[in-house]
Amino acid sequence: MSEHQHKHTEIISKPDTKDAFVKLAYLEGWSSIAVNTLLFGLKYWAGTVSGSVAILADAWHTLSDSLSSVFILVAAKISSKPPDEKHPYGHGRAELIASILIATFLGFVAYEFIIDSVGRLSHKTEAKYGIVAIVVTIISILLKEGLAQFAFWAGKKANSTAIKADGWHHRTDAISSVLILVGIFIGRFYWWIDGVMGIIVALMILYAAYEILKDAIINLMGVAPNKKLIDQLVGVVKEEIGFDPNIHHIHLHSYGNHKELTFHIRLPGKMDVETSHSITKAIENSIKEKLGMVATIHVEPKTDQASEK
Repeated sequence: MSEHQHKHTEIISKPDTKDAFVKLAYLEGWSSIAVNTLLFGLKYWAGTVSGSVAILADAWHTLSDSLSSVFILVAAKISSKPPDEKHPYGHGRAELIASILIATFLGFVAYEFIIDSVGRLSHKTEAKYGIVAIVVTIISILLKEGLAQFAFWAGKKANSTAIKADGWHHRTDAISSVLILVGIFIGRFYWWIDGVMGIIVALMILYAAYEILKDAIINLMGVAPNKKLIDQLVGVVKEEIGFDPNIHHIHLHSYGNHKELTFHIRLPGKMDVETSHSITKAIENSIKEKLGMVATIHVEPKTDQASEK
């Protein structure tokens, strides 16, 4: 391999495989279930001891994180199935469906927070906290942010929308605990602080749900390849065959970690079929190796002006 080829291969990184998603999804999912179950017990105990409705509500919010992690585990199990007659492109979009379920559940949790917070404001209910509540809330913040950071890392590593969505679920729980901690220290001066903090938390959860839902729906509906991908594609093709075949009509179909790429190229009109087939096969193999995508290429003669329209 030449120096130019070596540098080019380093620039274009091949995405992680389906196996990486499954392993990281299982690791993140089970870690989340274990930590959230422990935190649920601690928060429920602290809420009961201190008589705090806010901490009890936060405890159930934490338990809801375990449910979203179950979605992740189910998605990992389904997406790991090989292609079959009914699903020739695999089952990778199961993780997008899991993201939609997580976003929906986050929206439900936010709604419950708003209803509870408005109720506390209308009844002028004060939160009463103690030392136990402070300690448990701080532990919750540290553990939940740790889970969020791990989920964001795992989601990026495995190129998984669902794992990243679970990370946002952890992050919103950590933020809600931060707001509760703030309420512990200033709530004694303002009776309404607990209700206001609850509404703020709910709005943050709704925003996270919106971002997760938007990303999942966009990918389900299909998106045009971005400029970075197009530049990488052109670079791979030029490096493989030594000239620019005028790539156009590029379409990208995403099925989780499995991606199908189709595009047209133009080759000399007098080129024989065997040669053009060898060229397209070499390009497809190079794209598979360097970009991790399955490519299907349509060949047009350079003299076909109609294809430019």
